[in-house]
Order: sequence, then C-alpha cells, then structure tokens
Amino acid sequence: MRPRGPVIALDGPSGAGKSSAGRALAARLGYVYVDTGAMYRALALKALREGVDLSAEAPLLALLRDSTIELVAGEAGRVRLDGADVSVAIRAPEISAAASQVSVHPEVRTEMVARQKLLGEQGGIVMDGRDIGTKVFPDAELKFYVDADPKMRARRRHAELTEAGASLSIEEVERDLRDRDHADSNRSESPLTRAEDAVVVDTTALTPEGVIEALLVAFDRWIRRPATGRTAAHP
Repeated sequence: MRPRGPVIALDGPSGAGKSSAGRALAARLGYVYVDTGAMYRALALKALREGVDLSAEAPLLALLRDSTIELVAGEAGRVRLDGADVSVAIRAPEISAAASQVSVHPEVRTEMVARQKLLGEQGGIVMDGRDIGTKVFPDAELKFYVDADPKMRARRRHAELTEAGASLSIEEVERDLRDRDHADSNRSESPLTRAEDAVVVDTTALTPEGVIEALLVAFDRWIRRPATGRTAAHP
C-alpha cells in the first residue's frame, strides 16, 4: 500500500460523468482529486494565447516544459497556469477541441504522464482521465471505466455547456463528442481503452448519487478483500 492510501484510476470518454463522480468520490474518501484533462486544457489554452501551432509537437513540448500547471489541492476543479487561475477559461468549447489536438502528441503525453505520476505516487488520490489505468498508473489499486450511451453523454455535456453560458446546439455537441472519441481512441500514444482489470460503471440510467454509490460499493468490496488480493481492481 502507498503511504497515503490507494490510487484510484477513473477512465472513460467525455460526458460519461467521470469528473463529477471523481470529485465526489475523492470528497467522500478524503482523498485528493486530480483531473488530468485539465492539464491538457491548460496547455491548449496557453498555446492558443501564444499562437503556437497545435499540430507542431516540438513547440508544444517546449511550451509545456516552460509552463507551471497546478491542480489546487482541496479545491476540486481549480487550476492555475503559471500562477493565474484559469479554472473557467479552460472549460470553453474551443479549449476542449484544442486539448484533443494537443493530447495526440506522444512527447507531450510523456511529459504529462511524468507529472501525473509525481502527483499520485504517494497514493490517497482519485485521478481521472483517458489513460490513467492503462498508462499513468497501470498498477493502480482500483480502476474504474465510466461510460454511458452516446446520446446521454451528449445531453449531459450540452447541459454543462449551457449552464456555463455556451450556445451550442445538441447536434453540435454530439458531433464534438464523436470527434473527440475518435481522436482519443485512435491516437498512437496512450489511446482511450479500458484496462482489463477495470470495474465498468455504465452511468446511462444512473443519477449522480447512483454513480457514487456504485463506486463506493466497489471500493468497499476492494477494502474488504484479503490483503493478498488487493492488487486487482475487480470487486
């Protein structure tokens, strides 16, 4: 066991509800929550602000290495880029699209993965993303793959964007999710895939409270396993 407890990996596509679930699960367990997607969004935001070509790996890598990206402990969702709070700015639809472009570059992902490993090496953490259980922490004590029907994912994402002040149609959101799914699943470095030992949670018909309960049940079953059996994630 790690000094501060297990690493809980939470993977899945956009709109499945994993970020909300991850924040709530971390709060219930008293763990630190890390949204790795926010790190790519922060880099994408800086690249757009500075006019860096999103398709050019070397300039993006240099930009990343010259950037400080902080996920504020104890303040789920708060992100600082070079000391400035960008928590709201990185949630804009154009940043979402740009983050998908940024994340396809192998060397950028390698640098991000190294930073993410440092964030979670002591344990006691819930980390969500696309490749946490397969690439960042393949040895995570507990892994979840959170998914939902594409139509439901689009409705949820549309509601989030509308609440944030965006004026995209549901059709535009569905198209954006399809594009992101394709990009995430087909990139050469760390594509979105389900770890073989991940617990699958289908959130299509679940309320947010129901999702949390499903995660907590799996966590409780893992805790109750004999110590010799806790390296696997299945409940």
